[in-house]
Amino acid sequence: MSDDKELKEIITTSQPQIDAETSTIPQNQFKNEDQNNSSSNQEPNATIKFLLFPMNQIVTFAFPISIQVNDLKKKISSELKMEPSNLKFSLTNEMQTYLEDDSKKLWEYGAEANGIFQIKVESIDQKAYPLKPYEPKEKFQSPDVITVQVDLGNNQLKEIIVEIERASNRKPFLGGYRNRQTSTEFLNASTQTKRPQKLDNGIQKFCRDTQTIVSNHVKLQTRQDMSTQMTKPGLFVSRIDDRLLTPKPYQTAEQRLSIIEKNVVIIQKYFRRWLAKRKFNLLKLAYEQRVAWEKDKENQRIRDIELRRQNDINRRLKPRTRDDFEILYAALEKWRLEEIEKINATKTGASRKAALAMLVDQEAELIATIERYKIEANKENKEKNIQILLEKMSQPKIWKAKDGSTTELDTPYNIRARELKDIYNSLNMNFLTQDERLDVLLTLKHTVKEHDCKLTQEIIALIDREADLLMRGIKEENLVGLRKRIVSLFLQYIKTPQFNPSAARHLKVPQDINEKIESFYCSTCQRYLASTEFQISSSSSKVGKCRSCRNLENLALKRVDYTKFKFMLARIQQEEQSYNTYSRICFLLTERDIQYMFETIWNSQSILSSNNDIYQLHFVRWKKDEEWSPWNTILLTLDEAESHLKLTNLDLSYGDQFVKKIKQKHVMARNYFNKLPNISEYLTRKQSQDDFRLPSLTGIKI
Repeated sequence: MSDDKELKEIITTSQPQIDAETSTIPQNQFKNEDQNNSSSNQEPNATIKFLLFPMNQIVTFAFPISIQVNDLKKKISSELKMEPSNLKFSLTNEMQTYLEDDSKKLWEYGAEANGIFQIKVESIDQKAYPLKPYEPKEKFQSPDVITVQVDLGNNQLKEIIVEIERASNRKPFLGGYRNRQTSTEFLNASTQTKRPQKLDNGIQKFCRDTQTIVSNHVKLQTRQDMSTQMTKPGLFVSRIDDRLLTPKPYQTAEQRLSIIEKNVVIIQKYFRRWLAKRKFNLLKLAYEQRVAWEKDKENQRIRDIELRRQNDINRRLKPRTRDDFEILYAALEKWRLEEIEKINATKTGASRKAALAMLVDQEAELIATIERYKIEANKENKEKNIQILLEKMSQPKIWKAKDGSTTELDTPYNIRARELKDIYNSLNMNFLTQDERLDVLLTLKHTVKEHDCKLTQEIIALIDREADLLMRGIKEENLVGLRKRIVSLFLQYIKTPQFNPSAARHLKVPQDINEKIESFYCSTCQRYLASTEFQISSSSSKVGKCRSCRNLENLALKRVDYTKFKFMLARIQQEEQSYNTYSRICFLLTERDIQYMFETIWNSQSILSSNNDIYQLHFVRWKKDEEWSPWNTILLTLDEAESHLKLTNLDLSYGDQFVKKIKQKHVMARNYFNKLPNISEYLTRKQSQDDFRLPSLTGIKI
């Protein structure tokens, strides 16, 4: 279609191609598809449609098919106002081929001249570098890509995509005029259309012959006279500067070739030496890096062991949590067994009974000491728990947006809770002056006077009593009990939903009488408790004892330290969460289940290296593509587990005897935890993983 006369009829569809699509072709000329095909000096272009993910916006540009991917990224990143390194290109085909080689050109990925090519654009990290929708320039109101229909005759129409290219340069000033009455300026303008051609009258006005020269090239050799001078009678020529040249032996082609080969061998020898030396240096560097890495890893392991040992010592010297006291009782039981073994080995008869009696007295003293530590820890933990509860009540509602930003909303309920928290903290402050203390009491009095009940009346009476005693000059040491009563009653006031609505969400007992509480009976303490107070094992068939009774039984009889098994279980659950495969079975296990697996099934050691350090061992998936379960796991060290997860074919990587041994242990685990699949199936039917809570499973009959 290079001849304009063949364009009999052109129907332009001037609507912009923007539904979910933005068309922008920043070029400096107008051209259509036929002009691209007929132009020999201009390289062909292609219409590139960029799909911006995840907003699914299509942006259209025109680029040469010979442009490199690196240049394409730079231009698109300048349009999107992002760094080229933060963008990732891929083809919108079934394979989703990534454009990783920046040196390749578009035609190497299948782009055709004057064709349409689609590329998917996404950010390497949508949270850190979000890809925003493309906003075209507002001054370009006309469409950038139009489709025209050309009538070829015989009722044949051909659709051609015409890409409009705008001139980026500024038009020249061509003059104009100004209206004197209205002061309006009118400027002359030029159009992009061609000027009308003058008719050819047959007279030749330009001659090419007058502009060229006919030339002939001839080679010439000029003469150059040379002269020599020799000694002759009457003329002496000095021979001081003369040199005596002696011809060397004649060298044949075979001899010269042998010399060249000899020199080539020498060069090759030194070059190979250089290659070997470079390879040796690379291997040496890799060896040094490997040694340094192993040394750092060993030092890190030693530091972890030392840190864990120091942490264990601190937990024993200053216990604060339930796990800390389990460690103390486990150490006490270990010491008691060692002493009993020593007494049985060294003493007999009456002396043995006396030594055992003394051992019982020493054990009682140690238990009393541990209980004193427990009382002190309960006092500290009680105040911390109160502060945590007040902080939860006063927290605003928080929403997290897709871009990572957060929105906070203060409601009247949490504002009220924050005011009560400030008053409570002011009541517990020490070293206040008399005026400051009276100001705090007055604020508290005005706060509780809003509600008239027996609790508020008692608080007001105690406030008046302390204010009267302060005005009488009573010492603060004599007011400690009174102040504790005020603080205790005010805390009860804060926990009442009628006075503090935010407290309703944090109370164990619901305020709605119609709300049902799932409770069970503990036969040991003979109390009805909520289901959250019971911890069932995957192998148990009934609810059993509550948590408090189980812990008390452990401290009194078994004295087993479950903290290390809790550590292993937490590591398993954390790793399963990283897979994002909605794994459920690992969240149904307890520390006692992990203890049975570790001690009974896997013999408390790695199956490969026989390492028995529980903090270095980990239950990892046997088959990486399947959900973790007691019958799809293997006990290895951390380094062995990392290497195991890289294997693709377990049967080829391990021997037949080893695989049979693993499968035998899996059969033992499946027989012991035979109820877990039914529980997992029940959870799948009832609720998703994000909503379920393990304690609510108590009382489910499988």
